[in-house]
Amino acid sequence: MDALDELAAPAADLLGRVDALLARYGAPADHPMWTLTRRVRALPGEAVGAITELRPGPLAAAGTRLRELLRGYDDTTVPAAPTWRGAGAERFGYRWAALCAHSEGLVGRLEATAGYLDSVADWLTAARLAVARTVAIALVSAEAAAVRTVPADAALSAADLAAHVLTAVARVYDDGRTLLADWPARLAELPFRAEILDAPTRPEVTEVVP
Repeated sequence: MDALDELAAPAADLLGRVDALLARYGAPADHPMWTLTRRVRALPGEAVGAITELRPGPLAAAGTRLRELLRGYDDTTVPAAPTWRGAGAERFGYRWAALCAHSEGLVGRLEATAGYLDSVADWLTAARLAVARTVAIALVSAEAAAVRTVPADAALSAADLAAHVLTAVARVYDDGRTLLADWPARLAELPFRAEILDAPTRPEVTEVVP
């Protein structure tokens, strides 16, 4: 359990009230909460609730599991070169070289995928902390007291709270988009290139090497 989990219940109560007030009374047309709402595409209660449900632990664990697979690749014994000669041995050699090269590429993709999972887990951890700090400030604010005690007169207070919370959420979302933009090239599908298709064709004469 982290700080956001500890604040989840009071945050849901306060921001649920904020969402309800905004839905009922709206906010001044020039209030910054409108721009932030369009960026995040959610009201503050919905946005914080969505972040609260995101967990870095499973992603970090998946990265650890991938690194265990990497060690398995490193411990795998590569088959020996063929012990015969002829067209069959030559074609096998082309296939063997292609598979070895592909295996090296797979190791690189596994390393990249594990790194990606670590980066997303780190982003989630930082995002949850940032949102928790923002929510903690909101919970003890004068605007929160107004929303709880005199909701009929607290529409502007609700809008101010929404702007405060959504500013932090928008930063978190922007950081996530930047993270995602950095990884696609490193995680692209790795096709198997069978160089055997380009191997010269010769009569299938095989000579066993003593």
